Amino acid sequence: MDGTQRSAVKPGLTVDIVLKQDQRTGKLTRGVVGQLLTNSSTHPHGIKVRLTDGQVGRVKKIYEA
Repeated sequence: MDGTQRSAVKPGLTVDIVLKQDQRTGKLTRGVVGQLLTNSSTHPHGIKVRLTDGQVGRVKKIYEA
């Protein structure tokens, strides 16, 4: 599942995000969602989240529990 719909992203889910400095390369970082930072219901590049370890990026893939 992709991370463009805010309703699909919830705190506690394991996701792959792309960090700001990795946007050119597309390198993904895996982590657990701590907080949602995007307020709109959708975003074409992915919902922005803060992981539990403090890293911030846009969700590219959501892993089902």
